[in-house]
Amino acid sequence: MRILLITNMIYAFVLPVIEIFVGAYIMRNSNDPKIVALYQLTVYTGIPITFLLNGYLLNRVKVSNLYSFGMLLSGVSMLIMMSFKVLSLTGVGIAGILMGCSFGLFWSNRDFLALSTTQDENRNYYYGLETFFYTITAIIVPVIIGSYLFLSGRNGWFGGNISQAYKLITAGVFILTVLSSIVIHKGKFRNPTEKKFVFFKFDRLWYKMLGLAGLKGMAQGYIVTAPAILIMRLVGNEGSLGVIQSISGLITALVLYILGRVTFPRHRIYIFTAGYIIFLAGTLANGLLFSATGVIIFVLCKVLFQPLHDIAYFPIQMKVINVVSFKEKRNEFAYIFNHEFGLYVGRFFGLGLFIYLAYNVSETFALKYALIIIAVIQLLSIPVARHIITQSYAYDTKENSGNDDPDSGHPVAAGMEPGPDQHTEDRSNAGYA
Repeated sequence: MRILLITNMIYAFVLPVIEIFVGAYIMRNSNDPKIVALYQLTVYTGIPITFLLNGYLLNRVKVSNLYSFGMLLSGVSMLIMMSFKVLSLTGVGIAGILMGCSFGLFWSNRDFLALSTTQDENRNYYYGLETFFYTITAIIVPVIIGSYLFLSGRNGWFGGNISQAYKLITAGVFILTVLSSIVIHKGKFRNPTEKKFVFFKFDRLWYKMLGLAGLKGMAQGYIVTAPAILIMRLVGNEGSLGVIQSISGLITALVLYILGRVTFPRHRIYIFTAGYIIFLAGTLANGLLFSATGVIIFVLCKVLFQPLHDIAYFPIQMKVINVVSFKEKRNEFAYIFNHEFGLYVGRFFGLGLFIYLAYNVSETFALKYALIIIAVIQLLSIPVARHIITQSYAYDTKENSGNDDPDSGHPVAAGMEPGPDQHTEDRSNAGYA
């Protein structure tokens, strides 16, 4: 688990570049929000395809090799995009598919490794610590890169060609991906023992989890593309983008620290709920004001929403996988793979809504109201998540009634944390950072 955390800590310096400045690069060179949205859609199309390929490759290739290749491929995708003199739909699509393949290899193997190296009792800690890394890099990286791009344009570095400045950033990304790839090979990770991972019928609890994944996916495309589009349109340049993201990240780090000190695992649903309410507030501010002030409020809310959502969502997902994989006696990767399709349905709907409104109504209308529509729909996640938490712990209670031996070998019950409505004074599992 320590090796995995160190690897992800290094790669955490890469993710803000991919999530924030690739969209800004496309926006700068095309000035067309629809191309940014289409790029993101091709990224999300490549992810489930690679999840499927990765499942078969795990039967022959070490999981650490696949994980490292996924990280390296993100740098390759950026290099290819930066090599285009003119950004065409075809070129952006190729770069998007490659980035999707990178994410597919990265996230499928990351989720499997996280699942296999943690237990339910320490997942709050693991995801909290990992989220804390990502939050810190979300403070440092955007302000450094944003300032660098701003100064590059103002001072005429690289002959006044800011695209050349982006190429230097891409080189830095590639170096970091190589370093993280080296670190992951220091761990001794095991591939899934069960080879079959494609199934079409599942337990009812898993179908509910897929519904929650679909609701989550609706916002993911906007979380990546919207800040770059809105800031480049309404606020200014990459310097503004970096400063706003960093201020938001600082606020998030403080909130995560406080939550880590005062919350218990049973508080997951409340953290989850708070995240969605904050996201809705940000979309309303953007839609109603549709100005630089509205964009700043939205980005602040978006950056705060993301870690609040993730530190609650991922432990819920992993708990359900533990339960249903034991119940159905299947490979845990089967559920990680299937979960991605639930996310993709939501992502396709969310980005498709934006593209449809931009083409058939107006870009301004799409930028104002598509986010609000998605945020309102996502409020359905709150009762769904509460129901899933209750059912997953109810299954454990039913399966293990009369079994008080913590070393019984039950893969779900061993090391269980308290249920969502149980109380405990053990804070060792409650800290997020």
